[in-house]
Amino acid sequence: MYKNTKYIETTNDVGQSLWLRDARKPALYTQNFGDCLGSSLINVTRFDAAYYKDNMTVLFHLEGNTNVANESLILYIGVFAYGQARFDLTFNPCNAQIYSLCPMNRSVPIEANGIIPVSQSDVAGIPAIALNIPDFEGEAILRVFANSTESEVGCYSAVVTNGATFSHPYAVGSALGIFTVIAIAASFATAIYGSHVSTTRTHYAHSLSVLVVFSVFHHIFYTGALSVNWPSVLPAFWSNFAWTGGMIYSESMQNTINQLIGSNKGNTSIVGAAGSGSTAEGLGGGYQVSQIYKRSFHHLFGRDVPPFSGGLVNLHSAEAEQYLAKRALANATEGYNWYGFPTKPGLPLPGNFSGFAGTLAQENIPASNAFMTGVLWFLVLLTILTAYVAAFKWILEALVKYKRIEETQLAYFRQHWVGYTEAAALRTMVIGFFAIIYLTIFQFTYKGSGGVTAIAVLIFLLLFLGMLGTAGYACFYRLRWGHYEVRPDRLHAERSKVLGYLPCVGFGLESRRTEKTRPRLSIGSVPWRTISYVDEDAQRIDVHQDEAYIKRFGWLFARFRRTRWWFFALWLAYEFVRACLYGGAAGHPMTQVFGLMIVEFIALIATVILKPFEGLRLNALMVYLLGFSKVATLALSAAFDIRFNLPRITTTVIGVVIIVIQGILAILTLVAIVFGAISSYMSVTRDREVFRPRRWEPYRQSYFAHLEKAAPDVSLVRPPTPEQPKEPYFRVASVRREPKIEDNDPDNINPGSSRTSIAPGPLLGSRVGSRTNSMWSPTMSNSNLPYGARAHRASWNTRDFTSWQERQHSNHSSHVAGGPHIANRASDGSLRETTNSERMDAPIKSPTDAATLVIQKSRRDKGKS
Repeated sequence: MYKNTKYIETTNDVGQSLWLRDARKPALYTQNFGDCLGSSLINVTRFDAAYYKDNMTVLFHLEGNTNVANESLILYIGVFAYGQARFDLTFNPCNAQIYSLCPMNRSVPIEANGIIPVSQSDVAGIPAIALNIPDFEGEAILRVFANSTESEVGCYSAVVTNGATFSHPYAVGSALGIFTVIAIAASFATAIYGSHVSTTRTHYAHSLSVLVVFSVFHHIFYTGALSVNWPSVLPAFWSNFAWTGGMIYSESMQNTINQLIGSNKGNTSIVGAAGSGSTAEGLGGGYQVSQIYKRSFHHLFGRDVPPFSGGLVNLHSAEAEQYLAKRALANATEGYNWYGFPTKPGLPLPGNFSGFAGTLAQENIPASNAFMTGVLWFLVLLTILTAYVAAFKWILEALVKYKRIEETQLAYFRQHWVGYTEAAALRTMVIGFFAIIYLTIFQFTYKGSGGVTAIAVLIFLLLFLGMLGTAGYACFYRLRWGHYEVRPDRLHAERSKVLGYLPCVGFGLESRRTEKTRPRLSIGSVPWRTISYVDEDAQRIDVHQDEAYIKRFGWLFARFRRTRWWFFALWLAYEFVRACLYGGAAGHPMTQVFGLMIVEFIALIATVILKPFEGLRLNALMVYLLGFSKVATLALSAAFDIRFNLPRITTTVIGVVIIVIQGILAILTLVAIVFGAISSYMSVTRDREVFRPRRWEPYRQSYFAHLEKAAPDVSLVRPPTPEQPKEPYFRVASVRREPKIEDNDPDNINPGSSRTSIAPGPLLGSRVGSRTNSMWSPTMSNSNLPYGARAHRASWNTRDFTSWQERQHSNHSSHVAGGPHIANRASDGSLRETTNSERMDAPIKSPTDAATLVIQKSRRDKGKS
């Protein structure tokens, strides 16, 4: 392996000798090239250039022929990166020892090659990130000027790359294909398993829809149909999804289509792309002939210093000339092989990624061939799927015949395999409806070959009238025995959550909110109208239980909710409008972008309100994720219009953001396919008592419970809390104080009510001497109750009542006799009996006081009697 490897000796900046592999990969190099003048006098068959950072050299190679008899020339080579000039060189081929162009003669084949030394200042405009960033956006332009007329006689443009790219169609495209096959197999398995049509439909509705999978992939790829100037990263990323849109390159197929089209390749400028073989005066910012001829071109290699000094390869050595000769061999198995080829007719200029033509250029498919390529591959897919269903039936019959499976297994499918084949074909047409309609309308706008346009008209009428007519008939067949009513309603914006925890805004109708026990919080509402269908046949069975209707139209509505079974008609109309805006407005980017933004925003709101699918995964993927990706992608794509003239580095950053959004959507779709396959496995093993793996059994039971709850599609009302049996209990509801006897008793002196201090004066009794003087200070209140509180009697017992009667009798006798003293109550406010040692007598201040007490007592006695 290493025996035939050739090396070149060079030196680096510090004078050290280095040996570099001759066939090493350049830091930047050109690939395919195309004519950017349209009427070039030079027919270039090979044009390539490369920049080697390790030894600071630029290599170029030019081959071709001409019909010009004799003409001296000036050559100009310019390298542009992200819309700005990074390197340019103007020289005379005679001074550069390119003798086949000195002068140019039709009898001498053109062959020019050379190694141009460059300095750091020459490549200072090339950022370091350009050598590693995926899908480096650059182009190399070769312009040839005739000295006799000082006019341009040749122009060729080649795309510049560093080899890093987002485009990996064989790896990424193959992985997407495998996952798609898994989704198709899982969906087909749930559709054919079981003998009860209604139960089979329920399990089929919760498997992952192939329609949803292709809707995601078509959204990603056909975003490139917008007629804007895409950054290079986006068409490269979309090339991984090209096969999902029917854009698969086949040399034999393209040759057949070219024979049908003939020489009429159309005009790519109509759809916003710069075509190869047409004049592109503004390419690379244009040029000025006067400036070209003012430049000094007396040297090519040495400039003002000795040639290849300071670590550059010595071009004049025999060794370097030998290796340079090897690079001139375009088909050599060794040596330089980093070169491209001339672009095919109908393709845009390399390095131009505008519109759908720029997206298709990644697949080497001209825009004029797009319609026929997509239709042919769609017919191939349709044939494969229908043949697969029929072949599967006969394989099952063979297995039954040879006793490999039970005769009852998949018996319903084996009996109705013709109906399943028809349903598979019709379902495939629904899946490809948007792509085929778009390609037919794009063909009308592109104005290519008349024969191809006639085929496009036929396909358009067949698909448009066939699918929309079938959808209309399916609705009429179900709704013919009823009428519609328009009722006033309100549309509420509600606080909701996506995936259970992400806050968002949802929408709900007032009529639906009243059916819920705990409706979501409404942020605001607007007046609305609800169209309701009134079935005149009250005995009609539900649409999901109508086996005859499922057999006839199940391929249209089986995955939708019971109350949203008609959504297929709305979906087809929506896809048709999208296809018209993508294809009919090609070449008018602002019409496309803003028209589609309005359509997608309305569609997003409608699908959020309706939530048409019965399966939660399908609603999450189709309604929220896909809807958000469509709106966000269109909003960001508006920045790529050439009228905004954004810097190409800025557009590249926006392009990476779009890649992140669509990449996350694609990854989540693949995850949904995996979970869909698992749920489909649970569905087709629903009749088994033993399920493996056993640790999945709880998830299986939960999944079946979810199916039973979701199938009726009714608002779940929480059952009321069961009323607990009543038992004897005591509860204080309120407290109210009623007046007591002592409240009206003059004897109930409440010292705390007035908070006035009293002076005790001389106290009598045996306990006087035992109390401290501080407790009877002149300023102290005789109550320790807080301010405003009232003292009340304690509860009486029989003894207290008897003592009180005796005391009242003795007091009455003493008052009548004119006794000088009255008895005080106990200090605690009770009416307990007191001993002589505890009794304290206070002097009566005046006779009037004693008389007053006697009168009050007599009144009380009289009232009691």
